[in-house]
Amino acid sequence: MKKITIIGSGFGGLTAVRTIRKNDKEAEITLISPKAELIYMPSLIWVPSGAASKKDIVVPLDNFFKRMNVTHICAEVTGLEDSGRKVITPIGLFENDALIIASGGQFIKKLPGIKNAITPCEGLTGVEQIRDRVKAMDGGDIAIGFSGNPKEPSAMRGGPMFEFLFGLDTQLRAEGRRDKFNLTFFTPAPKPGARLGEKAVDGLLREMKKRNIATHLGHKMKEFTAEKVITEGGEFAADLILFMPGMTGNAWFNNTDLTRSEGGMLKANKFCEVEGSDKVFVAGDSGSFPGPEWMPKQAHMADLQAEAAAKNALDVLDNKPSSHTFKIELMCIVDSNNKGMYISRTLTGGLMLPNCRLMHLAKKVFGWWYLRQYR
Repeated sequence: MKKITIIGSGFGGLTAVRTIRKNDKEAEITLISPKAELIYMPSLIWVPSGAASKKDIVVPLDNFFKRMNVTHICAEVTGLEDSGRKVITPIGLFENDALIIASGGQFIKKLPGIKNAITPCEGLTGVEQIRDRVKAMDGGDIAIGFSGNPKEPSAMRGGPMFEFLFGLDTQLRAEGRRDKFNLTFFTPAPKPGARLGEKAVDGLLREMKKRNIATHLGHKMKEFTAEKVITEGGEFAADLILFMPGMTGNAWFNNTDLTRSEGGMLKANKFCEVEGSDKVFVAGDSGSFPGPEWMPKQAHMADLQAEAAAKNALDVLDNKPSSHTFKIELMCIVDSNNKGMYISRTLTGGLMLPNCRLMHLAKKVFGWWYLRQYR
């Protein structure tokens, strides 16, 4: 019987479970993660306004694991032994015939004063803190921005920050308080959202201008304080800072002999195999994959990579060569709490649809549809 271990219960890990079980009813699947739950990150943007709460975002997985006949190990992974055949946790070693790593990445928090900023995509706690802070403010300056990993161009997550920016603007207008706040968007990149395509950059900047949102672009970050953002191009006031740093690999990768990229991720080939490894695969934010610089770190790509990784793991265990690759595709709806801008990009082109209420509704419906398979 094939014995496959999956690390992580996010998008990639769960897609790997579904793909394995669809193709092999008998394989023994063990999934290791700190909790038997999925955090649905795309809905975090609606927490500050109260349009979403914990019940909409945190999905218990006990029933899903039971249906899929998965053994869940509630533990943190701390490393690997025996070239990946043994996964190390505080509660013991877990052996496998093939390993799929989908444990996400970690944010680079080296910037001086970063403790003064909230990183929204770290989970529910951060966005609840934003909700409470904004509610308590009578007015002031809010700064929202992101940066990347200079050694790993794809290891950034800027899209959600546009959503928090536009969403807060919409929220404050609905509350009749927008005139009491100054909103500033900042990033070291001179063209925010360039990975989404030139049309998207123009569209995003037009939207900021339309909403009277100030911009501070193209200047390297230096420091955050409790009252301001400081860059090499100047500084500006900030009573509340929302900031998404660039990403790198998990700390536990250091306790393995797996090949790493310059930016700290697991270096993968087009079949999602970790280079130089034997039957070790990676999907999602944990990996550095061949492809264009604009290849996104988002749930959709994690799903596509996990499907390829799972199929290849099954093939390799059947003594067949890996042959499944993943489509490189960026798809997102930049939501602003009542409207949404659809953006897609592939190797052959892209599409952008302007802000409309239908896209906001589509994002809501898609979240319900996607999560029903896990509830």
